[in-house]
Amino acid sequence: MVATIKDVDFKGQNVLVRVDYNVPMQDGKITDDLRIVASLPTIKYLREHGARRIVLISHFGRPEGKRAPELSLKPIAEHLQKLIPDTKVEFVDEVSGPEVEEAVENLPDGGILVLENLRFFPGEEADSDEFAREIVDATHADLFVQDGFAVIHRAHASTDAVARELPSVAGLLLGKEIANLSKVADNPKHPFLVVIGGAKVEDKQPLIDKFLPVADQIFVGGKIAADGYKSDNLKIVVASDFSDDQKFDIGEESTAKVLELASRAKTVLWNGALGKAEDKEYEKASKALAEFLGQHPEITSVICGGDTTSFVENLQKQEPNLEYMLVSTGGGAALELLTGEDLPGLEALEGEN
Repeated sequence: MVATIKDVDFKGQNVLVRVDYNVPMQDGKITDDLRIVASLPTIKYLREHGARRIVLISHFGRPEGKRAPELSLKPIAEHLQKLIPDTKVEFVDEVSGPEVEEAVENLPDGGILVLENLRFFPGEEADSDEFAREIVDATHADLFVQDGFAVIHRAHASTDAVARELPSVAGLLLGKEIANLSKVADNPKHPFLVVIGGAKVEDKQPLIDKFLPVADQIFVGGKIAADGYKSDNLKIVVASDFSDDQKFDIGEESTAKVLELASRAKTVLWNGALGKAEDKEYEKASKALAEFLGQHPEITSVICGGDTTSFVENLQKQEPNLEYMLVSTGGGAALELLTGEDLPGLEALEGEN
């Protein structure tokens, strides 16, 4: 298991933290701050255990190596300040150079500095050692903390090259994601139910193939089922009725079936909405499953996949009593970890130990 910030002494040190602040934004306003909130335990732990200065780096959107003002991290830094009003959060519109160095030196002990969008600079996606070194030098970092789970499947400077420049460990979010997803992948409690939805068979088939030998049942819904997914394997149950002619949601009989399977399970892995859940008219089956799992915390429930987690997160805002073992912050990263693919950001950390 990869080392985390709980395994090292960073008192009095400058700590560089890779977070994932790639949040949805509309008209300059953040519409879902879950990923920012998810970074707070790591930031709090670092401050409470004596980190001198904390420098946060992240990407936002796809500016393709060029500055795009609408993709600046400045409004995200301002939102972070509102979440932790007792701590001064500064922002600088560079990631290296004298402006960053000066901002770091002027930070008070325990202060936080957010650097500009990493993807404004070609060196980030090129996994440039030079770019990583420039960030490390400007921030005077002593330790690197990888806490951006959603990007560890990318070989970018902030997931790979930086870890070669500094002693590196996982943050609390990354550690939690890896531990819980690995538990489901390697040693799930049985009966084990895998629920698959979404639109693209080519994205989901590797997950089905991976868990077919392990799961007790696999339920397939969503557009995959609507498009006629078939299997002769008795473990696989495919939704057979739909709520309307367009097949935008599974029907009452199939919804009852997935709830019945879930009621018998001790572990449930759910990836992919059961219908077109972004449309309230077609969220019925997904909502029923999400509410059932959230009302039964004794079931080890892991929710992953961008659309599914967004749906569940929004439901939790309306129904805060719902509890899950893990609502993953990683879409592609979670899938690749579950199916056993290489994760460059994780391998970079493991190389440190």
